[in-house]
Amino acid sequence: MTQYLITKWFGTFLCDETAVQKEILFPKQGKEIVQRLREIENNTILAEEEKISKNTQILVNERRLQPLGSYQYEDPVFRTLVINPEDYGFSPELFHDVSLLLAQERVDEQLQSEDLQLIQMVNALDDLIQTANLLSERLSCWTLLPTAKKKVKPFEKTLSAVNDEISRLQEQIEQDMNTLAPNTSAIIGPLIGARLIALAGGMQKMALMPASTIQILGAEKALFRFKKEGGKPPKHGVIFQHLSINCAPKTERGKIARLLATKISIAIRADVFTKRNIADELQEDIKIRLQEIRKK
Repeated sequence: MTQYLITKWFGTFLCDETAVQKEILFPKQGKEIVQRLREIENNTILAEEEKISKNTQILVNERRLQPLGSYQYEDPVFRTLVINPEDYGFSPELFHDVSLLLAQERVDEQLQSEDLQLIQMVNALDDLIQTANLLSERLSCWTLLPTAKKKVKPFEKTLSAVNDEISRLQEQIEQDMNTLAPNTSAIIGPLIGARLIALAGGMQKMALMPASTIQILGAEKALFRFKKEGGKPPKHGVIFQHLSINCAPKTERGKIARLLATKISIAIRADVFTKRNIADELQEDIKIRLQEIRKK
């Protein structure tokens, strides 16, 4: 007889085509249930699933359970067999509590993520650069006045402190980028790479973006204007800061921007998903393609 392994939020069940034959229920405590649900989110096989399926030939409907049985997610039994939590003493109130706890854990994890810290550093860097520019303009105007030197001394110290903090923050961003996104850092530079991640909303989001979107990150205003008023669409966003683009002839900038965006897309996916170091081969590809573009 075919056996099906089905895991719900409140337990794991061994079933035939019409009914549950055996079950292992989770403890009726919110934190215990959340712990198991987080393990499932991380593609981990639960101890309860291993125990209930031991020495049994089973069908499963989740890829993470493939080591335990045959993956047959389209089998209609997985859709039609109803397992009611209240039949096993798990109330809707407990489900509500578990949902809240699970959501809170996900939020807390996201807030602690290293790339979110990186985004905050990029935003803080922008704030400091803006502050430094404003202070510098004010000092330039003030020092034109006679007998202003003594009065602007505190201002000069403030500007110096802001510039020191800009340098410190840039160094920290570079260090973090070389750890978090080494491939992306190698292709576009750590500071531009960090700015792209900040604009994308995180490494995971950027890894899921097509190269064409990465190419124009930072050019949202120009893109909106193009959609509203027509004209020419933007060819590049913040990646224009890279020397290979901004030092190139105007006729080549679009092609180089597309090339870099394509390689950045590959690099960020490696940084997020495979963790493989592919920077050298990507840089070699870029070098060859740049030579081809410049010959045309």
